[in-house]
Amino acid sequence: MSPRSASVNEELRRRSRERLLQAAVELVSEHGYEATTLGDIADRAGSARGLTSYYFPGKRQLVQSAVHRLMHRTLEEALEREPRTDDGKERMARAIDAILGLARDRPVLMRQHMAGLLHAEGFLPCPEQRRLAELLRDTVARNGSGDVDADYPMLRALLMGSVYAALVPGVPMPIPVLRAELFGRYRLEWELGVPPDTDEASGGTYETDLSRFFATGDPAAGQSK
Repeated sequence: MSPRSASVNEELRRRSRERLLQAAVELVSEHGYEATTLGDIADRAGSARGLTSYYFPGKRQLVQSAVHRLMHRTLEEALEREPRTDDGKERMARAIDAILGLARDRPVLMRQHMAGLLHAEGFLPCPEQRRLAELLRDTVARNGSGDVDADYPMLRALLMGSVYAALVPGVPMPIPVLRAELFGRYRLEWELGVPPDTDEASGGTYETDLSRFFATGDPAAGQSK
């Protein structure tokens, strides 16, 4: 067997990181943040436990990165689904519905994520978060913003606040009420995006198989032995 090339080794490392991200989302969704250990995540990913510290400084950084990846890919999928569109209002509606949909479909994960952002370490920038920010900034710009640097943080804050309001224990606000408030602010017609009274929305988007959001395939397939 010939030695693996540097490019194949790099791809293997990248996919090992992807498997850790996917495992973190799955386990926190199933058991919550506190009950999930780095060892659990490594075992689910099929990785050596020491690899988690190679890629991430700690569990909170890993989980934040994993949730931001899920948010980024969910948002990207919503924005680019058929029929594709460049209409700014439709894209803003899709963005709002995508994030509110995560609160509806993955309440345990998103509640843990919001709690993590309020932790002493606070917001931890990562490549996944930067990709999410790029998509939201583009959405704001296409919706006609004259000052994206000011309007993007406001959209982010409004979405975070809505997710929190939907998930606060004991007094959650209904998703349609939060959607109506956001749609009113951005002057969006209710029929845009995925209205909550449609079959597509009422059926939910929860899936146990998250593999399409994480590139975990075998990069060595087809390599010479």
